[in-house]
Amino acid sequence: MIGQQQLATIVRLVEDQGLDSAMIAHLRGMYPGVHFTHCLDEEINHIAPVQERPDFNVYLVDSRQHCLCLTEDFESASGLVLAEVID
Repeated sequence: MIGQQQLATIVRLVEDQGLDSAMIAHLRGMYPGVHFTHCLDEEINHIAPVQERPDFNVYLVDSRQHCLCLTEDFESASGLVLAEVID
């Protein structure tokens, strides 16, 4: 489960320090039980982000089944996709 407070802390950190592979590695170290993925926002279809920021959007990941999938359910979320927005 990803909590609202945890999400807010992660979003603030990424807003302050930027989104890149070093940030993803840092987040993985801070939250060892959470799956983090970095991609371009244009690569994600058919689901709305749970957080929208000028430089990135945040999506929830559910890993309960065999394959990872995006979800809008915080209770089943086990990770985050931080999707970079490029104008």
